Amino acid sequence: MAHRDLSDRELRALAFVDERELARDLLELVAVPSVVGSDAECDVQHLLAKELRELDLDVDLWQLDLPTLTADPDFPGMEVPRSEAWGLVAASDLSAGEPELVLQGHVDVVPEGDPLQWRTAPFQPYVDGAGRVHGRGTCDMKAGVVANIAAVRAVRAAGIALPRPYALQLVVGEEDGGLGAFGTLARGHRGKACVITEPTSGTITTANAGALTFELRVAGAATHGSTAYAGHSAIDAYLPLHAALAGLERRRNAEVHPLMAEYPVAYPISVGTLRAGDWASTVPDLLVAEGRLGVALGEDAADARAALEEAIAEAAARDPWLRDHPPVVAWTGGQFGAGQYDGDAGALHDLVAAAHVDITGGPRPRERGAPYGSDLRQYAAAGVPTLHYGPGDVRLAHSPLEAVDVAEVVAVTETLVLTLLRACG
Repeated sequence: MAHRDLSDRELRALAFVDERELARDLLELVAVPSVVGSDAECDVQHLLAKELRELDLDVDLWQLDLPTLTADPDFPGMEVPRSEAWGLVAASDLSAGEPELVLQGHVDVVPEGDPLQWRTAPFQPYVDGAGRVHGRGTCDMKAGVVANIAAVRAVRAAGIALPRPYALQLVVGEEDGGLGAFGTLARGHRGKACVITEPTSGTITTANAGALTFELRVAGAATHGSTAYAGHSAIDAYLPLHAALAGLERRRNAEVHPLMAEYPVAYPISVGTLRAGDWASTVPDLLVAEGRLGVALGEDAADARAALEEAIAEAAARDPWLRDHPPVVAWTGGQFGAGQYDGDAGALHDLVAAAHVDITGGPRPRERGAPYGSDLRQYAAAGVPTLHYGPGDVRLAHSPLEAVDVAEVVAVTETLVLTLLRACG
């Protein structure tokens, strides 16, 4: 670590960032199987609330009012059912008004997938010989949550009383739409600036493309498999629609925002599931495709939906079967709009970048966008300048190779310590 030209107060706070403690905290947090929508997604919020109270922070732990939130016309959607969910905010002083800086992270993780593809059980994390912690949620984004808490702990352990308030906002449901952030903002929790510690691999992410979940229902005509010519397979009927989605993706990526230019496909359209038929010797009379539509930076989600619906309708109009049996498009599950950091609203970007340089001794971190949805767009829409800066490589997220370097967690934590001191001091 460079630690160059730092004040005595900054050095004193950094002395309380402990690598072993960070690794231990991450191992303990990853061991909680807080899969999106599970009981453990609630359990982890209570565990963290207890930890935050021990830091002598003001803690707001509340049960989200799911009927009210889901009935809101702006609700961002859910992929999984829930009967219970919890919000968690901890602040240096909840009565002091809007925090100068919010450190935010989500505690939910995606399901583990095929356990046979993991080296060990996904929720039995371990540290390898290279100093990497492996396990579901290490990268996305429990390492970021641990870094947030550790940064606040270091400042408080150093006995530094900052004159301006700060807060930790820990949320559920980010993976399936953003329920937790939506509920946190609806409760009135805001901030003058926000850092979300999603994995950014040493860069600063200032924009997110959106991702809208869609369902496509395609009708066929069932008959016995031996007389398939007498019916019409829903699978065959779907094929021109799949080609139309590919064409729409090409058109939507012909020109992209400079922050997204590094990606081979900045705004993907992908079909994740296909379900058709219920018997091997019966021609299927229904196909259901589920996928996600990428939303461009600066594009309204309603316009993106209209573009997909128009492409499907045009393809159907050209097909004799689909012309008489039009496919049905529905917008289900998570609805992530695009979002972007408001660079005119404050100096957060420069503050984080300078702190990163001071800690690493390296060059100023590169700015870029990300092709996936996140809570950034909800905070930005609420008028809170927000960016991503956190440990890990997003390419490992959601995979059986998910892991994060402890050294990177340390560097991010130290960067957050300086950011917190400089923003609130």
